[in-house]
Amino acid sequence: MAAVTLDAVSGASGVSKGGLLHHFPTKNALLDALFESLLDRFDADINERMREDPLPHGRFSRAYLHAVSDLRDSPDEAAHWAQVTVALLAEPRLRQRWRVWVQERTEEYVGTDSSIDAQIVRFAADGLWLADTLGSHDNGGDRPALIARLVELANK
Repeated sequence: MAAVTLDAVSGASGVSKGGLLHHFPTKNALLDALFESLLDRFDADINERMREDPLPHGRFSRAYLHAVSDLRDSPDEAAHWAQVTVALLAEPRLRQRWRVWVQERTEEYVGTDSSIDAQIVRFAADGLWLADTLGSHDNGGDRPALIARLVELANK
């Protein structure tokens, strides 16, 4: 993310640097807007998955798991999340915004997704996210079985 400059973004977007600065006066403002946009899309994806899931218990955890695990099937979205993941590690304000997002969801779904099993599923989903971002684990044909097992765990 350190290589991201307002000049590079304005050039890549076809917007003048002045136009970009009108909307995003700093690089931090640009990163914050990118993060909020990704979170909005992530929320929309999770909400859609939850609407399609008839079982209330563990619904959020299953939706979160599928949204995270399916990121690798969407290269553009995965690339954006990979960039933001790096920024999350480096930028305290983005980490705080992520903590707020997690806390809000934890409180919202306390009645259906507060079991230890549901928490394990969400932590495992975060591990998949990191492994996919780093390309560190190739579980090949075992991935569907892993996801299925985690879905079973979320049902408990």
